[in-house]
Amino acid sequence: MPIFVAAIGILFLLFLVIRIKLHAFVALLLVSVLVGMAAGMPLSAVLESIKKGMGETLGFVAVVVGLGAMLGQMLEVSGGVERLAQELLAKFGEAKAQWALALTGFIVSIPIFFDVGFIIIVPLVHGLARKTGRSLLYYGIPLAVGLAVTHAFVPPTPGPIAVAELLHAELGWVILFGIIAGLPAMIVAGPLFARFVSKRLHVTVPDYFQAEVKSSAGEKDLPRFATVIGIIFVPLALIILNTVSGVWLEAGVMRSFLAFVGHPFVALIIAALLAFSLLGTRRGFSADEVQKIATKALEPAGIIILVTGAGGVFKQVLLDSGVGKILGEMMAASSLPPILLAFLAAAIIRLAQGSATVAMITAAGIMAPLVKTLNLGSPATALHVIAIAAGASIMSHVNDSGFWLISRYLGLSEKDTLRSWTVAVTLIAVVGFMMVFILSWFIN
Repeated sequence: MPIFVAAIGILFLLFLVIRIKLHAFVALLLVSVLVGMAAGMPLSAVLESIKKGMGETLGFVAVVVGLGAMLGQMLEVSGGVERLAQELLAKFGEAKAQWALALTGFIVSIPIFFDVGFIIIVPLVHGLARKTGRSLLYYGIPLAVGLAVTHAFVPPTPGPIAVAELLHAELGWVILFGIIAGLPAMIVAGPLFARFVSKRLHVTVPDYFQAEVKSSAGEKDLPRFATVIGIIFVPLALIILNTVSGVWLEAGVMRSFLAFVGHPFVALIIAALLAFSLLGTRRGFSADEVQKIATKALEPAGIIILVTGAGGVFKQVLLDSGVGKILGEMMAASSLPPILLAFLAAAIIRLAQGSATVAMITAAGIMAPLVKTLNLGSPATALHVIAIAAGASIMSHVNDSGFWLISRYLGLSEKDTLRSWTVAVTLIAVVGFMMVFILSWFIN
């Protein structure tokens, strides 16, 4: 009966999001309440689970996503993203522009949302396609894939942050394994697949972009490349250093200091302050302008934070009702490896409702009881986070807003978007999971 309740709850959640078009935040809360009631929880206990699940999840996620959004907004408004793209293209040269664009996407999507990064950089893709006469896919796919990989695999983007919190994974390991799994996925699904598909689909710049100026960035006073790279990698380096020092250093003053500055809260506060200063006030922005930029960043972040919190509520209700324990024990008894179950759960939900972030959060809520039952170490738990991220990346199609973004900006029909972009993200999912599965043989 408890498993039947959980299954009906998940199906009803998908029905509400897909068919009724109910916002994921409201849908997750409603299903959490109904599952708790159907599982026999007292009404007061259901309310307490909502409060506990929301509070425990947002206590971490809200801070990290909020600070990360402010950092990304400063990079966008100051021209830091343009500088990064231009510098990498200049260093790699036109012959290796594919690799420069993939790497640009991979770096940019760490602090900036996928759609924002793509819209900012795609004029460079249009310009290269016009100049060389190559298919737009030759340059567009590597950029989009680079953005998609880190958006799903590498914190502080919201998806992996939310999953890491729900599974209680250490962020340093998630970043490390996200990069290790993400780079091969980016290479295969980006430059390599783009060469293959661009020979079969010759796509030119859409008519509605023909009047677009290739780039006015050269006329702008853009920030220095080293400054941009430094600001992006400071928080990642501090978080990873904290994780590594926990293994290598004995308890003491240095270990405590690294644990403090390497906590995601402090690392992102440092990065945000650097961005406000080096990309803001020192480059001519007034304090009021910097404040408005930071405030503007919280608008899209607020929606993600609330959906993540609702995912935490769903997880908590599954745990408190006892459904999660039984579900976890059943999964543990399954002949399939838990890491494969994590991938499949996220992949099925992604296919059904389209949003990678919702798929990641829902799958994490389902997998959390199993991960808790297995009593995994920090590295192994982090691998489950990346397995969920890989599953949630699969098969972008017509129910995914990213599908239509790529279709519009690359001038693709629905059929050609399925033949190119859908295949590319499926390669991200498969290669990313293969890397995670191989790593799981050596990490317990």
